[in-house]
Amino acid sequence: MSVANLPGKWTRKCGTILLDVITFLFFLFLDFLDAVLCVVYKLLDEFFEGKATPCYCGNKGEENGESCGEEKELSETLYGSENVFREMGFLGFARKWEYGKKKDVDVSREGLVNRWSDCGCESCVSWMKKGNQKLHVVVRDLPQVSTEVPRGEPAENVIFLHGFLSSSSFWTETVFKNLSGPAKGHYRLFAVDLLGFGRSPKPSESMYTLSNHVEMIEKSVIFPFQLNSFHLVAHSMGCIIAVALAAKYSKFVKSVTIVAPPYFPSAKDGTSTSMVLNTLTGKTLWPPLAFGKSVMSWYEHVGRCFCFLFCRNHRTWERILKLLTQRRELNFMAVDLTRHTHHSAWHSTHNVICGGAKFMDDYLKILIRSRVNVCIIHGDQDLVVPLDCSKNIKMKFPEVELNIIQNTDHGTVIFRRENDFAESLEHMWTSSQMRPEQNSII
Repeated sequence: MSVANLPGKWTRKCGTILLDVITFLFFLFLDFLDAVLCVVYKLLDEFFEGKATPCYCGNKGEENGESCGEEKELSETLYGSENVFREMGFLGFARKWEYGKKKDVDVSREGLVNRWSDCGCESCVSWMKKGNQKLHVVVRDLPQVSTEVPRGEPAENVIFLHGFLSSSSFWTETVFKNLSGPAKGHYRLFAVDLLGFGRSPKPSESMYTLSNHVEMIEKSVIFPFQLNSFHLVAHSMGCIIAVALAAKYSKFVKSVTIVAPPYFPSAKDGTSTSMVLNTLTGKTLWPPLAFGKSVMSWYEHVGRCFCFLFCRNHRTWERILKLLTQRRELNFMAVDLTRHTHHSAWHSTHNVICGGAKFMDDYLKILIRSRVNVCIIHGDQDLVVPLDCSKNIKMKFPEVELNIIQNTDHGTVIFRRENDFAESLEHMWTSSQMRPEQNSII
């Protein structure tokens, strides 16, 4: 080791230690803040809604509103957030106070649908006025007169599922606009706003499990449009839902294209699902996106504050952004970031991304046995979902096709290369063989 290099290495080591200390102290403060906010929100919920909303600060055995049938789909990470102050019994009187109040709940206010901390604007609560609640679906149907489809060849269907904190615009603003003429004349496209996001329903009683998401897609797309066969395209969190849906309809799905899928092959127990949370949303101060993910995933009540500040007041923030950017319309990604509730985002993070990981192997085995074409697309510079996730799928399931896109990340694997991405989708769809065992789903 050169003596000249010692000062530089010593400086870097000291810098690393200092950053670790600052990170530890900051997240220790967030532990304290989250414990305090637990009490604050119980008081506020009691005042505005007549009862305190259950949270995950206690043990798993304590009542949190989930049904027995859903329990096996609930992620262990919901209760796995370690908090020094809760473990010390700090502010434990609040829980005793809560139990003492359970017998005196004001049932006259239990019909309240929209939580006081959620946005109540027309676009956010319009789903409540619909008698038959379904997901918001953007349908790109075939032209009335199409010369692109050969006679006797039926049109095919494609369902698109977006990722976390996104909406159907993720696909309508990219793929829908860049498909070739023949593809537009041959494929019916369905871009879905997943349950709890975009313009879709955001029920406060839902646990946003994989089954909840799959059932709503069935109810909103597959059944009403009578899809006898279909292709699936999904990004990020939507990949887990797409694989679950494809496994359920393995005799009817023709191909599955998943972009940047969160996959962890050993996620079978509580320890491993916690590893998923640590890998995807580890506690860190930098970069800002990673810091935001860690706060929103680890701190239930601090995250609710962020949602109260930004999501509940999204119209104000959108007006500010329009003034700052001098634009009449904002980019769809900026709008989608706030089109959810804390309840829907928190439970989707834990019950789909973390909890759903333990089902992925079983779902993929079903697809491989059914000879469904599965294609993975992943950017080599993805910092949100590590490339190793897709490599691990390829290692365990060699039949899966893996395309690694150079110099792209979690978003640019699609953005800035929309034409190439649309072309690869068309190739995937046309190369998928017709399934002889396909029958009517209805």
